[in-house]
Amino acid sequence: MNNIYLIGFMGAGKTAVSKALKKKIGWKLEDTDDMIVKRVGMSIPEIFEQKGEDYFRKVEREVVASLTKEKNVIVSCGGGVATFEANREEIKKGGTVIFLSATAKTILSRVKRNNRRPLLEGKKTEKDIQNFLDERMPSYEKARDYTIAVDGKTLDEIAEEILCHIDL
Repeated sequence: MNNIYLIGFMGAGKTAVSKALKKKIGWKLEDTDDMIVKRVGMSIPEIFEQKGEDYFRKVEREVVASLTKEKNVIVSCGGGVATFEANREEIKKGGTVIFLSATAKTILSRVKRNNRRPLLEGKKTEKDIQNFLDERMPSYEKARDYTIAVDGKTLDEIAEEILCHIDL
């Protein structure tokens, strides 16, 4: 067993679930978005605004590739990581990929007041989020080893469900 990669849409709970997993198994925790912010020295909205999405995705690929060299790391992946084939190949090579699935309604309730998600600016309706989910779903399905539905579950329940699929 190498790493555990959590993928899913913005607001699916990847960061919170990764912290719950860390409490249970004690592995190192990394968040690809946090790593990008640290590497570039700007917030994600600033990166998108000043350098563009293509630059962000380039740095994201570098960060994802660097993580496959590590072992026993819980990786909370940015919502778009799995939408790129090179990233999917890296995370599949690096460990077990868990897709945290959430409904558009759940996601909207979690992101509606958050202004740090540039791809959702001006698109914070349930319909907009569902359209975005539908667009990304094939990528999530190609990348995942397991799917965990998170709606209505506690972080502890989700973490336990993930651990049922992991051979520690």
